[in-house]
Amino acid sequence: MSDLFGTPPLGEKPSGLQNEDGDVHRPLADRLRPRHLNEVMGQDHLLSQDAPLGRMVALGKVSSLILWGPPGTGKTTIARLLADVGGFAFVQISAILSGVADLKKIFEAASLQKRAGRSTLLFVDEIHRFNRSQQDSFLPHVEDGTITLVGATTENPSFEINGALLSRMQVLVLHRLDAAALDALLVRAEQLMERPLPVQDGARAALLAMADGDGRYLLNCAEALFDLAGEEPVDEAGLARLLQRRAPAHDKDREGHYNLASALHKSLRGSDADAALYWLARALVGGEDPKFILRRLVRFASEDVGLADPQALVQALAAKDAYQFLGSPEGELAIAQAALYLATAPKSNAAYKAYNTATKAARETGSLMPPAHILNAPTRMMKDLGYGAGYAYDHDTEDGFSGQDYFPQDMGRHVFYNPKERGFERDITKRLAYWARLRAEAAGRGEAGD
Repeated sequence: MSDLFGTPPLGEKPSGLQNEDGDVHRPLADRLRPRHLNEVMGQDHLLSQDAPLGRMVALGKVSSLILWGPPGTGKTTIARLLADVGGFAFVQISAILSGVADLKKIFEAASLQKRAGRSTLLFVDEIHRFNRSQQDSFLPHVEDGTITLVGATTENPSFEINGALLSRMQVLVLHRLDAAALDALLVRAEQLMERPLPVQDGARAALLAMADGDGRYLLNCAEALFDLAGEEPVDEAGLARLLQRRAPAHDKDREGHYNLASALHKSLRGSDADAALYWLARALVGGEDPKFILRRLVRFASEDVGLADPQALVQALAAKDAYQFLGSPEGELAIAQAALYLATAPKSNAAYKAYNTATKAARETGSLMPPAHILNAPTRMMKDLGYGAGYAYDHDTEDGFSGQDYFPQDMGRHVFYNPKERGFERDITKRLAYWARLRAEAAGRGEAGD
């Protein structure tokens, strides 16, 4: 089922909804809040009979949980209704507004409830806002059953919640609401208000897009339209005048930031120019710093294109210069051009792998000296020690290639760079094979001379 709240037959009001005096002063989103778990829709992967919450409801036993999901997807509602399922005393706090003193009072009250034979469900909104020591304070009380802890967060719990606390809680992921779910919410709002939302079809679709999966935001917008719109349904232009479009959800220093960067990087690696443009636009529309994106493109040019197309790095750096020269929004076109170039360039990670392998060898071999024949000898003593002795100046050879060994004497030759048979690296492969043949011939002549 795709809607957040169950939709009753046309002409019937949803259960528990009313417009009595006093009730109309509550926000529309609060008046539409479900009063039973079976009214919560849009999270069927959690609430069906064989899903985690469905099994808890069937057993009448609720364990400590982390509800992780975007805003407006029902986290607070689910927590409240779980308290009813388990017969808990329900306590709700916000990590933004609460401190250690508040937690101490709650734990003391919960202990009294426990001695009286009733458990406490503590719902902590924005639980990721608590610091490590505050999160640690929950541990003994969760451990001995004084409280059942349900935390809500929009951030990745594996980054934001202490490992010790996380190990005692089950993480459940809530999904953003799709267009069908959001439209069902508008139907519920219209049934409660006993009149259609005063918008034309195009404006209704635009409103659903503005909500970006957030049911609470949608209902707040709908309430504003019920209050502000006139008799005639508003079109898209009128909707824009009445409501300011919000930017898509994007935290520039949290998981959303890294998710979009990863999506862009992998789309480029997969040579999907259209997907790369989409994720680039998502990041920029969401307020990402263009300089961060440019740094990722420069890195990509070296890591994933490399010498398969030596112009890739040039294009990425040119985009950086163009953006610095033009600024936004004009300079963003240069970023898009670089992204398209990188997406459509031949790919090779051979340089990236070669550098990593060489770095590993450098760490393992320590401080081996270069061979004496490639060392300069600016002093007489150094010449006497053999520095520079036997060095062959490549330009003086017939092929412009001496074939000498430049690795440390105790290390032997290693092959770090293995170019791909793609793009410009095809030519590099031919060159390396040519030099390998000349090197082998030079080595053979040396052995024959011995």
